[in-house]
Amino acid sequence: MATQILDVKGLNCPLPVLRARKALKDLPPGETLQVLATDPGAVKDFEAFCRTTGNELVESSVEGKVYRFLIRRAA
Repeated sequence: MATQILDVKGLNCPLPVLRARKALKDLPPGETLQVLATDPGAVKDFEAFCRTTGNELVESSVEGKVYRFLIRRAA
């Protein structure tokens, strides 16, 4: 299972979530999207996004100033 990477570093709310939503639509159910962001608000944004859309937030981490989210597309 390949993971697509979406780099939204430098973009602020709501652009990271909007770009992730668009990228997820192009993925088949069960595939994963890795999102790289620098907006600290993205942590809460992606938690809420996954909760409301049914997609699974598999992993969330931060390394330096880069936030990484691994999202599995819902069926």
